[in-house]
This record gives sequence, structure tokens and C-alpha cells, in this order.
Amino acid sequence: MAAESAGQTGYEPGMDARSARVARLLEPPLLIASALTIPAVAITESHPGGALETVAQALNWAIWLAFLVELVVMLAVVPQRLTWLKRHPLDLVIVLLTPPLLPPGLQGLRVLRLLRLLRLLRLAQLSRQMFSLRGLQYAALLVALTAVAGGALFVGFEKQNQDLNAWDGIYWAITTMTTVGSDIYPTTTGGEIVAVAVVLVGISFIAMLTGAIAQRFLADERAPD
Repeated sequence: MAAESAGQTGYEPGMDARSARVARLLEPPLLIASALTIPAVAITESHPGGALETVAQALNWAIWLAFLVELVVMLAVVPQRLTWLKRHPLDLVIVLLTPPLLPPGLQGLRVLRLLRLLRLLRLAQLSRQMFSLRGLQYAALLVALTAVAGGALFVGFEKQNQDLNAWDGIYWAITTMTTVGSDIYPTTTGGEIVAVAVVLVGISFIAMLTGAIAQRFLADERAPD
């Protein structure tokens, strides 16, 4: 009955118009939170100490809270909670198994924080919207966040070997994403990891922008006179 109802309404089983709208609003920030799992885990496990480790811990809390808020909000708005949970077990698993604070005997479960990355698989479901204006807006937001966060992380890793400030980090991130390059380069393993992540985001955005432009021209050519 639930599947038949979903087919008739066009919504996922257990959801209605209101909950589907809320889910769409929550999707972009959750995707960004999932992507931020990589730098958060990398910094935490490298134990750099000082302000950088404090930032990583705060980021870990923020990511987990984002998933918790989504779970609570969705359970509050969906008309069939059990059906929704059966369709989204990962959301519950992430909240229960990846809290920032774990008892000493369960510290080995910290690796489960990587489960948050599985949320990025939903990008495949958004592939049709990737080259749309809205998709490019979300991608541009991710690029801007990457430039600021990546620059800050780079400065944090490189501060012992290079005299860099916050603007130097952002400048380095932008030139790295656009593959222009600069006279600033990583000298630590952490800096190299950040550089790889930043350049991948930059290349991906350029590819998306190129694809969107190409799609627009193709659509104009296919349009009837």
C-alpha cells in the first residue's frame, strides 16, 4: 500500500509534499557537511595540536549536529516515520555510531565517521540537476567554502615552515583550484593532502561549468525553429 501510494503521489514511501520540500532544503547543507568529513578526520587523526585541532573538533561536532538536526526534523515532518527510517537507515546509523565523544573503550569506532561520506552518493540522484543554474549555484558555494576552509587548513599545516596569513591561504587555494599556481606550495603531508582536495574541487567545478555551457548550446541547437 505504501509503495502504491508513493507511486501515485510521486513522493518517496513515508513522505508527503511537505516532508519532500523539507528534505530538498536540507540536502545541500548535508552534502557540504559530508564533504567536510575528509578534512575534519584528516586533521583530527594527525593530532596537530593548538588552534587547528580545536577547529577540527568543532568541525566534527558541527558535522554530527547537522546529521542529528536532519534526522530530528525529518522524523518530525514525515507522516510515516517507520517507513521513512526503513528507506533511510544510514541517517540513523550515522547519528548513533559517529558521535564526537566516545567512551575510551569505543575509540576504535572513530573510523566509522567515514560513513558520513556515503551521503555523497546522493549526488548521483542529483545528476540531472548538476548542469542547471541551481546546481551551479550549489557548486559555486562549495568552491567558495573550499577556498576559505582549504586556505585556513593549508596555513595551519604550513605555519611552522612558512610565514603565511589568512589571505595567503585563500590566495593559494584560489590559484590552486584554477591550476594557475603561485609561489606558495605545500611542504608538509597535511598541506599536500589539502592541495589535492582543493585542486580536485577546482577541476570538478570547471568541468561542471564547461558542461553546463555545452549543454546550453546543444539545447539551443536542438530547439525547433
